[in-house]
Amino acid sequence: MRRLRNVKIVATLGPASDTYETIRALFEAGADVFRLNMSHGSHEDIAARHATIRKIEADTGRPIGILADLQGPKLRVGTFVAGAVELEEGAKFRLDLDPAPGNDRRVQLPHEEIFAALEPGATLLVNDGKIRLQVEDCGKDFADCTVMVGGMISNRKGVNVPDVVLPVAALSEKDRKDLEFACQLGIDWLALSFVQRPADVEDARALVKGRAAIISKIEKPSAVKSFADILAVSDGIMVARGDLGVELPVQNLPPIQKQLVRGCRMAAKPVIVATQMLESMIESPMPTRAEVSDVATAIYEGADAVMLSAESAAGNYPIEAVQTMNNVAVEVESDPTYREVIESSRRVERRSVADGIVSAAREIAESAHIKTICCFTQSGTTAILTARERPRVPIIALTPLDRTARRLSLTWGVHCVKTEEQERFKGAVISAVRAAREHSFATDTDQIVVVAGVPFNVPGTTNILRVAPCEERLIYRSDPE
Repeated sequence: MRRLRNVKIVATLGPASDTYETIRALFEAGADVFRLNMSHGSHEDIAARHATIRKIEADTGRPIGILADLQGPKLRVGTFVAGAVELEEGAKFRLDLDPAPGNDRRVQLPHEEIFAALEPGATLLVNDGKIRLQVEDCGKDFADCTVMVGGMISNRKGVNVPDVVLPVAALSEKDRKDLEFACQLGIDWLALSFVQRPADVEDARALVKGRAAIISKIEKPSAVKSFADILAVSDGIMVARGDLGVELPVQNLPPIQKQLVRGCRMAAKPVIVATQMLESMIESPMPTRAEVSDVATAIYEGADAVMLSAESAAGNYPIEAVQTMNNVAVEVESDPTYREVIESSRRVERRSVADGIVSAAREIAESAHIKTICCFTQSGTTAILTARERPRVPIIALTPLDRTARRLSLTWGVHCVKTEEQERFKGAVISAVRAAREHSFATDTDQIVVVAGVPFNVPGTTNILRVAPCEERLIYRSDPE
């Protein structure tokens, strides 16, 4: 099950990918991490999918990551007498707290917190930005607006408020219940929606209590402005281009994506590029040329992972979508220009012994034609720092911990292998040689680089490097000393 690419693929599960056979086919086609969307499906559905993934993991002997994506607070208008109305450009329209069904002059917006944050001149976007309203006057229970861009508005359409930081917690009551359920289930990554400020991440971390790593979804302009601070308190980032593309001009998205990916790479934290990557494959067995270029762009930028949403969860061609994404990744990474782009964008501030060790490992591996870098890791830090270097050779992460192996399945270029605990470095070298040979990364005539921390089984102690031959005699040595 060795992947012939470095970028990872996240596939969302749903009605179109709900059986053991389909999920296993998705994994074999190239999915490295499965996303459980907490916005859809009951807890029973989520638990069943989780159990299926773990069975596939056991059957294939390869660690698989599971990401639970929280819904976040949903801001929506109320209902209309006729179910929907057409708003004309230039017309006046009021949003208020009155629960009475709306008409072409007003509708309920049952969110006091929005009115508390609004100011005249603010913009409100309805129905994924198709309707644009400008606030002319507002109070604690109303907002009188002018329709800047008209269109059809119907029951319970979503509302975006791009201009202000809302006094809304990132975790709704539903999210808190889903968070606890997902953590008890044993997920590896938790994606947090509606992040506006670092405090949102810290609130979630207090509830997670170390049971999962936290990915902050960057989908609001306020999160872009506070990105450095949000990144500092997050374990990873998702560039969630859906709501971000609604609340910001679409032409802003490409440079923002590049900036976010670059920032994550420098911080050695995994970054996922998501939303509409192969959208047309929901209904078509072939993607558009523009979609292929979009996926390729994220790979050229050095993103850790690219994600499929409805394509694999509800589309007609879930397996084909994963295969397409895999094929694009293999082709892009075989392009000489890919290495030029990756290496020209490698900007790492090396401030510790661990930084120096992994940098040396990359340089030695590339200059001496060594086949792979093997990292012994307890918390995953050694492998993540090695991946930050974006080496030309594969990375094998050896760990005795299931949770570490599963989390690392999201990290660029890392092939995870579960191994026994080690007490001495020579024993670790033997295990590394065995893994490199058994997983077809090296042969008897090759060499590998082994990176580890001494003392073993202590997180954050990366301090030793060795070049070792992959000789068969090493595998069968009874005395590691």
